[in-house]
Amino acid sequence: MKAVIEGLLFAAGEEGLSLKEMADVTGLTKVELEQLLFDLRIEYKEQQRGMQIVKVAQVYQMTTLPEHAPYFEKLAQAPARSRLSRAALETLAIIAYRQPVTRMEIEEIRGVKSDRILHVLSRKGLIRETGRAEGAGRPILYGTSKEFLEYFGLNHIEELPPPESIFDWREWEQERQDLFKRLGVDSEAEANSQKNGLKTSLAK
Repeated sequence: MKAVIEGLLFAAGEEGLSLKEMADVTGLTKVELEQLLFDLRIEYKEQQRGMQIVKVAQVYQMTTLPEHAPYFEKLAQAPARSRLSRAALETLAIIAYRQPVTRMEIEEIRGVKSDRILHVLSRKGLIRETGRAEGAGRPILYGTSKEFLEYFGLNHIEELPPPESIFDWREWEQERQDLFKRLGVDSEAEANSQKNGLKTSLAK
């Protein structure tokens, strides 16, 4: 089960997982999970692994080691890493057209977790925190930065092209259909709904 726990923590990313969440998924008790997590933390340290498991505010996370930070900074600054992935461009487009926008709103549009991509975009200086939304938890609001305009050669945010020119909707729908097929779900209507929902959300 240690491998399962490692996989769960890796998939959870920066949000991490509580003991209750891991118990719901694995069927193990909290006591059993605490013992496995303790063993993993000891093994990581003894084997001098490049990752560690930490507990912050009752949530367990898998993180890199603080002493390795200089290497990650060099990696982030390397020219080969300057290119944005499709997922990053997709997230950036949502922020650009919907700003200010919260992480939850971004994830509702994309349909997947976006905390890691938001961290990457923030680290590159392409997005910034613009404040806090009203409501429970007062989530962070994201918007584009001056570096975003410079990166894309824009003078003003109003110079952005129409949202429908950002995505190839046929390719988007094909990817959705392939996913539904792998899941054994016949949902062409659902795929079209998702596609149209994203168009509408970007255009708002």
